[in-house]
Amino acid sequence: MGLARGAQGARHLEMDPLNSAVSIHSGRVYKPGWLPLQRDSRELGRWGEWIALKHLRKLRWDMVARNWKGFGGEVDLIAYDGPFLVFVEVKTRRGPVTRAPEERVDWKKERKLDELAFDFLVSHEISETPVRLDVIAVETTDLRGFVLRHYRNV
Repeated sequence: MGLARGAQGARHLEMDPLNSAVSIHSGRVYKPGWLPLQRDSRELGRWGEWIALKHLRKLRWDMVARNWKGFGGEVDLIAYDGPFLVFVEVKTRRGPVTRAPEERVDWKKERKLDELAFDFLVSHEISETPVRLDVIAVETTDLRGFVLRHYRNV
């Protein structure tokens, strides 16, 4: 897995299910705390972040922050995976889509996440800690069933 250039020169995530850095899960929300009733993209994004948060908690990651706002942007989730401080970008899509959610993480977004991670480390005086950037893609059609793809170290 990694970033590659497409036919039009745009960078996108390569989806390689054989790569050990990618994990794919499907699930069902049986008793959701809330479901976005409208097609508001912010509400859908919050729902996807909630699904991603449940996934990371199941992996026993130590959560540090949700929706951390730094200079010029926001990081969806920040957590410790063992010794790594991981900055997680969550992308959620509803219904049949032409592009996978993770393909929306382009080089501009990746650069912005790098800057936000640096801003977080400096503002919290964190050093000597290995850092990683992960992307979690969540796809759903009915907000009850979903497919989650977790890309590590993109």
